[in-house]
Amino acid sequence: MSLGGGSRPRRSGVLSLFRRKLRRARKNWFLAFLVDFVAIVGAALILSVLIKAFLVRSFFIPSGSMLETLQINDRIIVNVLVPEVIPVQHGDIVVFKDPGGWLGVAPTQQKEPLQEISDFVLGTFGITAPDSAEHLVKRVIGIPGDVVTCCNADGQLLVNGQAIDEVYIRAGASPSDIEFSVTVPEGHLWVMGDNRGNSTDSRYHQDLPTGGFVSLDVVVGRAILISWPVENWTYLDNHQDVFSDVPKP
Repeated sequence: MSLGGGSRPRRSGVLSLFRRKLRRARKNWFLAFLVDFVAIVGAALILSVLIKAFLVRSFFIPSGSMLETLQINDRIIVNVLVPEVIPVQHGDIVVFKDPGGWLGVAPTQQKEPLQEISDFVLGTFGITAPDSAEHLVKRVIGIPGDVVTCCNADGQLLVNGQAIDEVYIRAGASPSDIEFSVTVPEGHLWVMGDNRGNSTDSRYHQDLPTGGFVSLDVVVGRAILISWPVENWTYLDNHQDVFSDVPKP
């Protein structure tokens, strides 16, 4: 009787101790998981901010001015080391802020606080590009010092007197329906869309104070690849062969 009577309290005590340890372990596991999760998210956020600030950014294409090279709603990855570290070259596809008067006055959009937060977070991680509509994307035809002229007897553009065969422009489009001859000033670019018949580019802004030129100060970077949708994924060529015979100004 004494043995049987004494065993039950011990079993009950052991079971109670086991339950307490199990609860404590579960609590500690959850805390450990929470700490790891916060650390991973924080590290990813910091890494994304650093990459976005110093290496690459993501933009989407809102218009058809660069067809067929870029499709509407394509997402592109932009190397932001251009032009600060890597110089701009002929044929580069560059993303730049409005030099002034290119986009007109956009209507002010009132966003809900939740949408503002969502845009900030997703934009930081590069999932969305909420400021894409405030930028333009075109191809560099003239760099500082170049003389760009339209056109020769064959309808080709001339850069420093050398005709270029622009293989990247949209099929059926002419190099330009507008005649012009410009000298690109220091620190500026002359840019044109690949869809020449539907691109409001440097040609159409010659009456502005900027003369249609794009300052290097407003260039965000060079588009290097299409990242989305998957079926459009490709490296973006700057077609250096097109400009290989162009002499220095």
